[in-house]
Amino acid sequence: MTPSPAAPGPLRRDLHEDWTLSIVDGPAPLSAQDIPAEVPGTLITDLLAAGLIEDPYLDRNEHDLAWTGECDVVYRTRFTAEDPGGDRVDLVAASLDTAATVVLNGQRVATVQNQHRSWRFDVTDLVRAGTNDLEIRFASPLRTARENQAVLGDLPVVGNDLPYNAIRKMACNFGWDWGPVLVTSGIAGPIGLEQWSVARIEQLRPRVTVDDGRGAVALHARIERAEASAEVPLELAARVLDPAGTEVAAARVTDARDALDLALAVEDPQRWWPRGYGEQPLYTVEVTLREADGTVRDRREHRIAFRTAGVVEEADEIGTSFTVVVNDRPILAKGANWIPDDCFPTRLGAADYAASVADAVDAGMNMLRIWGGGLYESDLLYDLCDELGLLVWQDFTTACAAYSELEPLRSEFEAEARENIVRLAWHPSLVHWNGSNENVEGYYHWGWKETIEEGTGWGLGYYTELFPALLAELDPTRSYTPTSPYSRPLPEDPRNPDHGTVHNWVAWASEGDNDYERYRDTVPRFSAEFGYQGPANHATLARAVTERPLDPDSPTMLSHQKAVGGQDKLRRGFARHLPAPEGFDDFHATTQLNQARALICGIGHYRSHWPVCGGTIVWQLNDCWPVVSWAAVDGDGRRKLLWYALRDLYAPVLLTVQPRPDGPAISLGNDTDEEITGRALLRRQDHAGTVLAETALEVHAAPRTAVTIPVPAALAEPADPADEVLVVALEGRPERTVHFFAEDVDSHLPDGALTATARACEDGVELGLAASATVRDLCVHADRVAPDAVSDRQLVTLLPGERTTVRVRTAAAVDPAAFLDPTVLVSANDLLARAQARAG
Repeated sequence: MTPSPAAPGPLRRDLHEDWTLSIVDGPAPLSAQDIPAEVPGTLITDLLAAGLIEDPYLDRNEHDLAWTGECDVVYRTRFTAEDPGGDRVDLVAASLDTAATVVLNGQRVATVQNQHRSWRFDVTDLVRAGTNDLEIRFASPLRTARENQAVLGDLPVVGNDLPYNAIRKMACNFGWDWGPVLVTSGIAGPIGLEQWSVARIEQLRPRVTVDDGRGAVALHARIERAEASAEVPLELAARVLDPAGTEVAAARVTDARDALDLALAVEDPQRWWPRGYGEQPLYTVEVTLREADGTVRDRREHRIAFRTAGVVEEADEIGTSFTVVVNDRPILAKGANWIPDDCFPTRLGAADYAASVADAVDAGMNMLRIWGGGLYESDLLYDLCDELGLLVWQDFTTACAAYSELEPLRSEFEAEARENIVRLAWHPSLVHWNGSNENVEGYYHWGWKETIEEGTGWGLGYYTELFPALLAELDPTRSYTPTSPYSRPLPEDPRNPDHGTVHNWVAWASEGDNDYERYRDTVPRFSAEFGYQGPANHATLARAVTERPLDPDSPTMLSHQKAVGGQDKLRRGFARHLPAPEGFDDFHATTQLNQARALICGIGHYRSHWPVCGGTIVWQLNDCWPVVSWAAVDGDGRRKLLWYALRDLYAPVLLTVQPRPDGPAISLGNDTDEEITGRALLRRQDHAGTVLAETALEVHAAPRTAVTIPVPAALAEPADPADEVLVVALEGRPERTVHFFAEDVDSHLPDGALTATARACEDGVELGLAASATVRDLCVHADRVAPDAVSDRQLVTLLPGERTTVRVRTAAAVDPAAFLDPTVLVSANDLLARAQARAG
């Protein structure tokens, strides 16, 4: 590891090989001594790889692993080193999860306790030529959290009462209402040795701004020097390359100080825009630290972009707005909440992040909220968002709990916040920071205020003082809110829909009335969380639950339903809309359909009120394991019916029929830069196709607007609601919506109205579909036939005489006719017919 005089900066040696893991204390029902360990990795994943435990994602295996969080474990490796040479050797760990003592060659290096930050230890005097022994001893995270709690105080948490708020560890590792309790330990990020001489760049902080056609890149470098080089002048040089690789700015400074600043100006830079509003040109910043003789001591390279961005909160005649603004343009936020994509994020790689981000992009989203109960995510995620124009709302990692403001927790909060603010400042996709998830709401609405002793810090100081002060110091170019939901200027009333953000859980969680139509009770300024549950796709559940027949209420299935009273809420939720199913197959189809319908109702309502409602971030995009949840994409990466609904709802142009006080109205949302002018063609017809009334209305929707047009009474008032629909189409355009006057459970949707054929085609199967009468929400549960099978369309409504095709992509050699099975090809008509048949 001895660098040559012209070595380009620090030499890095990863220490990812030849690790072993041992359980050294705790209630483990098995012996694990020096088993092979993967680094990065975790206790649970290593036990799984060694065949010592069953897959925790299957059946009820999760419950057999409650002991893992109570155990002390040791990771060990042995590596050889040459004469270290140079001035310094550091042991660098990107993440240690969580209560870790690092020991090198028998000497304690450090004891640390924070998964959300990186660590650097000077081990120059401990590394020796020849064989070296490195140990990382992880104390039981649950015992550690309880010990911390005894010092910090017992403060409220939501969920299963495990004290996740007393340890700086991924909160959802302790379980959530969509996630299992799989408390683990491990080396959660890359680890290795870095050797350097003279100096290195300890931190490089950017501030990228643009004003009046001129871009500015301000760089602040903090320099760490070897002791013998404390007074040596160093040159810090930087240059900016445009997206084509051409240098457009350069600057340099020579100084002996430990803090160096550079300012670079870029004339007329290309602006970065969110997807749907423009391109995403990315520039490159190259920074080099040199000695006077030209010897390079450190290099850094980052991508940047030029844009102004953030959330605007302004008082108006309603209350307080909450609008995302980029480059002075209001942006209709269309997004989803992001949770860790695996309970064990060390298993995730570039392809996993690319697939999940594609789920957001393909659904028409332009924003992700990185939820505070998880992690400050991998740069792989933010890089993709930069490239694809996905805006990022980033929570600080606090969620659904009160957090002590005492030491040492406060210092850890500050350290992790400082590191991640600077790390993420390079990413143009990041536009908004948020201090906490539902913590202020918990204080005022969940009984915390009555249980927390007056004068006890419960986290508010972080959200209103520490975090905004750090952002003002380190990165003032983004907006910030203390919490979500939050009603500025009424922090004690965080649920007020007229101010700021809301989390609308009334429609799902109400014990008395959890009908999804309750989304229409209010017009919030911004809906940052709302959702409705539905099961994972059939192939996902069939893999995760091995009992047969599948039963929605079996103990095993309920182990994959973490919401309190979840199955009862599912049944109450569809009761007014869909017929009661019998058996697992129809229960699965009904609840997936109802989940999609719930968000069709909610987003359609919210989007019709743009710009009063500044946008929607649904709960949630993804799952971390196979579960019944609010996700649009299940834990095996399969897109649920909800995902297809979101693709329609987040399309640039959305046409819906919305209830208004004076009767039904057409809502036309135009999230494009082109005006829409023409005629809306309306007709009221029965399920057999007889037109009972029709008209044409002039429509005009300016760019980036939503307009509402009342439906004339002759079209809005059916003679027989059970047998009639309202069809609205834009003349000369593909947009069409079919409004049903009656819920399916009360309707006369005809049985036998669909004729379907199936034939093999390139890459799969093509279904030919023809309707002799109204067919509502036809779905193809293709993964029931082959686990890899994916339909290109779902929720297809056909009117009498209409024909269409649906393509199913699969590599499996299957009989095309299998996709015509009544458990695979299912419409609302079928669910109603089967219920009526059971009723006699």
